[in-house]
Amino acid sequence: MKKRLLLYAGLLICIQITSAQDLKLLTVDEAVSIAMKNNFDIRLARNNADISRINNTLGNAGMLPSVSLNGTDNYSLTNVNQNLVNGTSIEKTNGYSNSFNAAIALNWTLFDGSKMFVTKNKLGQIEKLGEIQFRDMIQQSVYGVIVAYYNVVSQKQQLQSINEVMAYNVERVKILQKSFDAGLGRKTDLLQAKIDLNVNRELEINQKTVILNSKHNLNELLSRDPQTPFDASDSIPLNYTPDAKDLLQKLYETNTSVLSSQKQVDIARLSLSEFKTLYMPRLNFNAAYNFLQSNSNASQILSNSSYGPQMGGSLVVPIYQAGNVSRQVKTARIQSESAQIGLESVKLQVNTELQRALIEFEDQQQLLKFEKENYALAKENLNISLERLRLGQTTALEVRQASESFANCLGRLVAFQYNLKVAETKLKQLVAGL
Repeated sequence: MKKRLLLYAGLLICIQITSAQDLKLLTVDEAVSIAMKNNFDIRLARNNADISRINNTLGNAGMLPSVSLNGTDNYSLTNVNQNLVNGTSIEKTNGYSNSFNAAIALNWTLFDGSKMFVTKNKLGQIEKLGEIQFRDMIQQSVYGVIVAYYNVVSQKQQLQSINEVMAYNVERVKILQKSFDAGLGRKTDLLQAKIDLNVNRELEINQKTVILNSKHNLNELLSRDPQTPFDASDSIPLNYTPDAKDLLQKLYETNTSVLSSQKQVDIARLSLSEFKTLYMPRLNFNAAYNFLQSNSNASQILSNSSYGPQMGGSLVVPIYQAGNVSRQVKTARIQSESAQIGLESVKLQVNTELQRALIEFEDQQQLLKFEKENYALAKENLNISLERLRLGQTTALEVRQASESFANCLGRLVAFQYNLKVAETKLKQLVAGL
């Protein structure tokens, strides 16, 4: 009987394999690699990080001078009627004048209370924050891809479990059919067995839809057409052993949420320092080389030209600014305190998440251990019940109960494996280990 059951189960599984044999096998590493290239959230985070990097320049911090080339040219027509004190009279109809002015100018802030140096440091911290946020988005996206991938695997295992239970129900129907045909069994038992077999077939159809939907979800995370066909592996590797002490030690050093909040604290402190520099004087240097050329036939000066360099400087000493600088400093100080509070909140949150994930991992490990034992027991119990049914030593109800117990056991076994993998992935994400 066991050989026949194995044959039935093998045939059902072979049908699934045959239908998927033309599909390309997608590994979890390949899925992660595709997400790294295509995922929309990762690409947007990369762009934001690039913007922060591009903005981190000496010029943006105000350390470098600005140089500009300016030029103007004005042409005008005028009617002139002038009587001078020396008795001379000038009358000109449609007289013209043309004035051309060009200059190259340099402006350079030499001292601004060290604001430019604070700003350059702040831009560097903003660039680092962009990179941390980019890594955080990678961790979140990879976590989502891994969980979605193993959800596909888990759903495939659920389908295999349904097929395995179906193989037993096929054998159960055959036994009861023979018993009924021989006049030894009740028809109600046979009918119930056929109903249960049809329910298994319904579950198989529904499960195939669930697998298809889970594949669509994974394709969406990979930023590709949801209809893109692929096949996933048949098993979930469970060989991770977390070190709670090591994870706690690494948490604040590697967790991207903590690092991001820490950078926000640093940036807020630098913003406070920036506003404080507004109390300081400001020294500017400027230089230029000017050229002026004017021509006119409607004035005593027919042409005029001048050119040459000039240089100078300006000193601005703030005395009273209607309290605006004090207001900005107070606001920045409060924002710095808020950033520090946010950091402490994030530390507590990720610590809580880590403790919860460790407990979840340990619980799922224990549950999986017990369920593996239950699987062996339930399978042996079902085999014995079927054999007793074949020999007429038990009732169909006992076999049905054994079959339901075996089916429930298979469902829990698959669920515990998946939950354990999710807990493992969460632990790795919390310490940026994906």
